[in-house]
Amino acid sequence: MKPVDFLICGDVLITHLNNAPIPMGAVAVKGDTVVAAGPLPELAKSFTADRTINRPFGLILPGLINSHTHAAMTLFRGLADDLPLKTWLEGHIFPAEARLTPKLVALGTELACAEMIRCGTTSFVDMYLFEDTVASVVDRVGLRAWLGEGVFDFPSPSFSSGELAIKETERLMDKWKGHSRITITVDPHTPYTCRAELLRQSQRLAKARDALIIIHLAETEWENLEIRRLCGVSPVKHLDRLDLLGDRLIAIHCVSLSEDDISLLARRDVRVVHCPESNLKLASGVAPVPEFLEAGITVALGTDGAASNNDLDLMSEMDTAAKLHKGIKRNPTLISASDALSMATAWAAKALHREDLGCLREGSRADLAVVDMNQVHLRPCYNPVSHLVYVARSGDVQDVMVAGHMLMEDRVLTTIDEERLLKGLSGVVRELGLKA
Repeated sequence: MKPVDFLICGDVLITHLNNAPIPMGAVAVKGDTVVAAGPLPELAKSFTADRTINRPFGLILPGLINSHTHAAMTLFRGLADDLPLKTWLEGHIFPAEARLTPKLVALGTELACAEMIRCGTTSFVDMYLFEDTVASVVDRVGLRAWLGEGVFDFPSPSFSSGELAIKETERLMDKWKGHSRITITVDPHTPYTCRAELLRQSQRLAKARDALIIIHLAETEWENLEIRRLCGVSPVKHLDRLDLLGDRLIAIHCVSLSEDDISLLARRDVRVVHCPESNLKLASGVAPVPEFLEAGITVALGTDGAASNNDLDLMSEMDTAAKLHKGIKRNPTLISASDALSMATAWAAKALHREDLGCLREGSRADLAVVDMNQVHLRPCYNPVSHLVYVARSGDVQDVMVAGHMLMEDRVLTTIDEERLLKGLSGVVRELGLKA
């Protein structure tokens, strides 16, 4: 029998959405890698584990991937709700962010990490400020993350110019190079907050370092009209003129698009992140996800920041993503439960060029979650994928593992002291000097 570090056993195992769920399944883990995933009787005969975690009512699934957020914006949760995006951003959020410090960003990031772990999220993609501080928190907490310093035409709380933010991105790439869980990305904020030359500089760095480039794109009709006024074309075509469109570009939101825009995104193999709850709350509109899928575009799922959602609950986001398009199109077959879960697992991994994530199979990273199905609202269970999307709640997540390390075990966080964290948050509102 082969020795492994963990044997995690459950009532049901989901290895990949292309495969049927496995009753009485198990995952064998050595180091940060899945050695095997399949029926428990088979694995029990093949492996001897230092630790066996038995969850008789557990549903084991690949760890969820939150493909777009601004982690430290947990500090602004509930601030200036019920406003249009431009008013909310320029009148409230930008002024609030001017008061941020690395210490506050560290606190907000740790709060976000705790929330995401409790929701079964094992990886997240972050665009924000003081990203070196964010990386340090992620390194300590144990999550997997893609992190990018926001690049703007105007001064940010971190840097006085977009050029300096790009230089910082390059420094971070050197500092965190080779880290097994942290990847640095290039993050120009939007087409309307970055002039053309700044977008070109961002693309040059991304190409030189073979990095992903992440940008908010076509989030609102206002953005669409503004870029057309300034550049004569849609935001999508504007980026194409600048040579930004390609399979290394991750475009966030993509709400206000024409058929030509969708076709262009598909031809360039751009990956799109759907943030339905944030788009609904800010009344930005609804991304045409069924059309994306029909065109062959890879679609991932994100929560956006907690200031515009107002949570980081990817399980809730899956539920919304699956139901939203059914209601709008009056077609109950659109965005199946399997599609919604794929956006948060395998399709997200594809968007990030990480085929070793979003699945549980030999050679994949040992990133997983276990949902406790022994709950009154989860019984009976005819279809575990349907239950994950339409019924399960974040509080049902029992265990979370990232890279072979338990970050939550039996609902207890192992790398975050929640009592200390909550105590540290008690004076944040006063320190920021903000009012709702």
